[in-house]
Amino acid sequence: MKNIFLVIFLLYPMNIYGWTGYDYDENSYVEIEKGELVREGKEIEIYDYEDHEYKNIEIDSMRKYGNHVEIEGTDTDTGEERTFEME
Repeated sequence: MKNIFLVIFLLYPMNIYGWTGYDYDENSYVEIEKGELVREGKEIEIYDYEDHEYKNIEIDSMRKYGNHVEIEGTDTDTGEERTFEME
């Protein structure tokens, strides 16, 4: 049984850590940590790999495109609008 969990961990490591995506406007990878409730109108915390810091984003809209989800949101500190393509 331990071998099954090891195989799952090695094949799907991103699911354990969170939801990874990309912000094409900022040329930055972002991550939404596991356990965040991602819904329109909610505020979430993301990790921005370009700035190496956590940011709070209020979700304005979400759209599914094939295997990806586009999230549009507003940075609650700067008022900057951001768009993430999540895998």
